[in-house]
Amino acid sequence: MGFFLKGFIVLLLTLLSTQSFAQEKINVIATFSILGDVVKNVGGNKIDLAVLVGSDGDAHTFEPTPKESVLLAHADIIFENGLYFEHWIDHLYEAAGSKAIRVVVTAGIEPIAISSKERVDLKGNPKDVDPHAWHDVKNVMLMTQRIRDGLMAIDPQHATYYQENAQGYLHELSNLDLWVDETLRDIQDERRQLVTSHDALGYFAKRYGFKVIGAVIPSATTEAEDPSAEHIARLLNLVKSSGVKAIFAENIHNAKLMKMLSKETGVVLAPKLYTDALGQQKSEGETYIKMMRHNVLIFAEYLK
Repeated sequence: MGFFLKGFIVLLLTLLSTQSFAQEKINVIATFSILGDVVKNVGGNKIDLAVLVGSDGDAHTFEPTPKESVLLAHADIIFENGLYFEHWIDHLYEAAGSKAIRVVVTAGIEPIAISSKERVDLKGNPKDVDPHAWHDVKNVMLMTQRIRDGLMAIDPQHATYYQENAQGYLHELSNLDLWVDETLRDIQDERRQLVTSHDALGYFAKRYGFKVIGAVIPSATTEAEDPSAEHIARLLNLVKSSGVKAIFAENIHNAKLMKMLSKETGVVLAPKLYTDALGQQKSEGETYIKMMRHNVLIFAEYLK
């Protein structure tokens, strides 16, 4: 009797171990919060997701710690924006000894140049391109497909699940893109001018018919040096002469200079936009779709 009981226990433990292994989730990294939300919509409950640069965080100035190194060391797949947005990712990946598959979600998206004089980093990667591709909803649809394909490749047993999640999210994004067009339709051409904290809205402007005429930090990265007095003086004159109806601060950047610009020019400072990061939970920018709706409604109100 004891022999059969012992055999039953061994069999039960084996079955439980097999079931536990079957239910094990893949370890997924997203480099920043906006990308993390898109990954979560595709990966759902089949992934353990870690986001390196969280809500209201600035990936431009992010400095990795040993915590991030541990996360990469245990990751199965990493989703990154590319276009030199995460300038720290190569070094972090190497330092962690990570073996994770890396997926650049902007691959195939035509980048917007931000300077006629191209500079490169030590590995020959172009730096003078705008990395903020997610402000064009159609680009996020392409990113969603890359995320789907990456998850299906590394976890083929759940391929149908990822495919169905991606299809549902793509439908939401398609509706969002149509809504953005419709909501902004009545803004007159001469009022479609944007002045922001840093040059983050190039893809938005190109896709939806706006023009970025200036920024407090004249760069696509907040890593740039503090703006010179000469630049601020030129921006003041530009804002006064252009007839812009509002200027726009961002959730990742201190609004001090934007407040000064508003005071000196008499142009209203609109509520903050979500540009490089999502907002906190329960905020108007807690997801990618919510953040886009928030930004567009601000443009519709303040540029009408």
